[in-house]
Amino acid sequence: MSKTLKLTLDILVGAAAPVFILKYGTAPLGTLQAYLLAALVPVAWVLLDLLVLTRRFNFISSYSGFSAIMRGALAFWYVDGVLFAVKDSASYALAVLVFGVSAFLARPVTRAIALQGLAPDTAERAAQMDRLLDEPPVRRALRTAALVIGATNLLAGAANFALNWWMVTAPFNTPAFNDQVATVNAITRVVLVLPDMLALFWAFSLMYKAMYALLPADSGTDPDAGEFWTLLARREDAMALVRTDEHAAAAEGGGARLTPLPVPAVDALAARQAREEFGLT
Repeated sequence: MSKTLKLTLDILVGAAAPVFILKYGTAPLGTLQAYLLAALVPVAWVLLDLLVLTRRFNFISSYSGFSAIMRGALAFWYVDGVLFAVKDSASYALAVLVFGVSAFLARPVTRAIALQGLAPDTAERAAQMDRLLDEPPVRRALRTAALVIGATNLLAGAANFALNWWMVTAPFNTPAFNDQVATVNAITRVVLVLPDMLALFWAFSLMYKAMYALLPADSGTDPDAGEFWTLLARREDAMALVRTDEHAAAAEGGGARLTPLPVPAVDALAARQAREEFGLT
């Protein structure tokens, strides 16, 4: 399944379907049945994608799966008022905990996201990636990206809590409650998701800019010279020459030194990589 198709299905199943079920399914299905169906359909979609369609177990899929299971379990916590606002904001709190806290650890979770996005397919490439990700500028960018994602979810969670507390005032298991929840969901799926996507795109761009900024410019003769793994391999070759005594003199004279990628190229490659994360290319 292409990333573009998956993104489309995520929006339809995860955002549009619950609103539709709550708005138009409450009368024929029953109040509680419609509420549970609206809550569990997105959960079932995430688990179907994880266990049947993609069957890829990595940080992002594991995080998505755990978050879905948490939301599914919370669906059976029948509350209203402030407790419902707390329940509906739990996924944001989880993101703040995972991303925000990891920014202060030796290896933030954004490192796993970068590895997953670039997907080294050999042990050699994995080792090359580890060395690149351990570079101080890249480590700082990974921490900054984790903080950006954590802070965005903190603000979005606070807004989600406030909207639910303000707008969902009817008692649980009533048609009015379902209608109010659908209205809030219709708002938050646009008002909160779009800024969140922009923040994620910015965070991913920061990570990839820091990586590409440490890669050498392509020679202009190889059609694949601008490809990430080609550039990373050339960087590794140059570093090996500098570390070798017999080639140190040649490196100092310019023979082994490689010109870094120009800023416009870094920006373009980083933006392209970030777009690929969202299935926009």
